[in-house]
Amino acid sequence: MSHDDEAFRTLSYAPHDTLEGLLQRGRGLGAEYAQRDPEAAAPFVYDGIRRDWKWDGQTDTRRLYLARLLRDLELSPTPVVDQLAGGEEECSRAADVLELFALAGSWEAREGLRAHIRDGAHWVPVLESVADHWPAAWWEDLGDVARARIGGQEELLWSSEPWGRFGIEVPGYRPPPRPSLGGLDDQELLALLAAGGTEFNTRIDALRALAGRDPAEALIPLVPTLHTPDGRRPLPLLRRAVDRLGALAVPAAHAWAADEREWLARLGADVLADHPGPEALPGLIAELTEQWEARAWCGPDTTARRLARFGPDAGDAAPILWSFWQHTPHSYERADYLRALAAIDPSGLDDAHTESLWDCEERARLLGIASAPHRPRNLERIRALRDDPMETPEVQAAAEARLAEPVDTGLPGPS
Repeated sequence: MSHDDEAFRTLSYAPHDTLEGLLQRGRGLGAEYAQRDPEAAAPFVYDGIRRDWKWDGQTDTRRLYLARLLRDLELSPTPVVDQLAGGEEECSRAADVLELFALAGSWEAREGLRAHIRDGAHWVPVLESVADHWPAAWWEDLGDVARARIGGQEELLWSSEPWGRFGIEVPGYRPPPRPSLGGLDDQELLALLAAGGTEFNTRIDALRALAGRDPAEALIPLVPTLHTPDGRRPLPLLRRAVDRLGALAVPAAHAWAADEREWLARLGADVLADHPGPEALPGLIAELTEQWEARAWCGPDTTARRLARFGPDAGDAAPILWSFWQHTPHSYERADYLRALAAIDPSGLDDAHTESLWDCEERARLLGIASAPHRPRNLERIRALRDDPMETPEVQAAAEARLAEPVDTGLPGPS
């Protein structure tokens, strides 16, 4: 958890089957229960904005979940607006939620953030953030305020917006955006990676493009050469590109795992561990069991993905995977547990996929959209996700695609 002070780190999560515990974990069931009793849920919603219940601040998300709760429970944003006057982290959490709530139509949320930009202590990151997420018409009239407040202050500016529009110089060198390599085919990208004189950032961009495509087997012999200039680390995004290769990388990974370079040996070992043979199954089940007994919330998702490769043969792991899905505060990993269960033992997943439509995590909502049963209530929720101005473009697109799917009635079509 990333809290404002060390005292918060001693806090314990409420039981996973209580309203408080469900909301702390960002579970879909918590959002559903909250709508049945908004008065009981309100203190927990505000607490979730005031304090950071995310287990991993880099991957777990709550801002959209909490903004939706404010809207759906018809809660006042006033306590959240008041929170902007707190410390930097406290202000940031409030601003994240209010930013989205304003997109959903809350005038008080919008004006509360604008007032903080005019007079608040943490106005710079708030202005940068709203400029990134709001229509320009909502903030571009604040140029005079920004120019007056920035004068003479040692402010740390991170982005070109809105400062360039306001005529305020951003300190430090900002290189121009590099052209996208997405228009190159696989052979051209691989040629860039193989060429000794290719610029460092261009090689990273080539890997980024390859990592989003179908596996390129010709990447395999290049892997040992794809390291940082000092030779001590792999190029950023190499692991993602190798992951796309799947089992194709296994033969080469045996040699990588024996290499004297630590980064390559670790990459090889990871590839081999991700594609285990039958002899590895008992050890993986034992590993998952130990992780559960230790309540190790970071890492079981990797074990789950490896177990999923065994399908029904890993059936002994199913109860533990369900326990992790129900209890974990590390919300980012929930989708991986459901995917593993789908491969190992899909019984009972209909309800979990339905609940995922209300989950705090985008990956879980995407899984719910793809897999929740074709029922009126689920379709209504998917329609709401498609039309929600706070929702991410990826989820909206997936919802639109699901709603456009033809309905299988089980009846014969026209002859």
